[in-house]
Amino acid sequence: MINWSEFTPWSSLLGGILIGVATSILLLINGKIAGISGILGEALSAKKRELGWRFAFITGLILAPLIYALFHPLPIAATQGGWSTIIIAGLLVGFGTRYGSGCTSGHGICGISRLSLRSIAATIIFMLSAALVVYLTHHLFIKT
Repeated sequence: MINWSEFTPWSSLLGGILIGVATSILLLINGKIAGISGILGEALSAKKRELGWRFAFITGLILAPLIYALFHPLPIAATQGGWSTIIIAGLLVGFGTRYGSGCTSGHGICGISRLSLRSIAATIIFMLSAALVVYLTHHLFIKT
């Protein structure tokens, strides 16, 4: 059910357009795909000439919500699990990202737009896995 007071189609559309423009610019100018896990991972081991744009990209990811917070309150992040759940989830995401050769941003945004069959398959698997985890955790293990 849609909570109409929280439904924000115009800001969501603008955000999607900005993500599309940013990923297109990175691909056109640098020939690089805007997969966050790859950018971060390579920043830790990349050659010196590759570090500038990677750190600029990561800095932008960190600064964007801070700048947004100057004008609007940030949404409150909430989780039903404790630190152990967060740590286990983070490790599973890291393992999945490495095993799947990329993350949701790399496959879902950049790969699908390039019609990469591998990215389409990976994104379908991401989405099905997420739906399964939500079903298991919210309907079988934790009755809501």
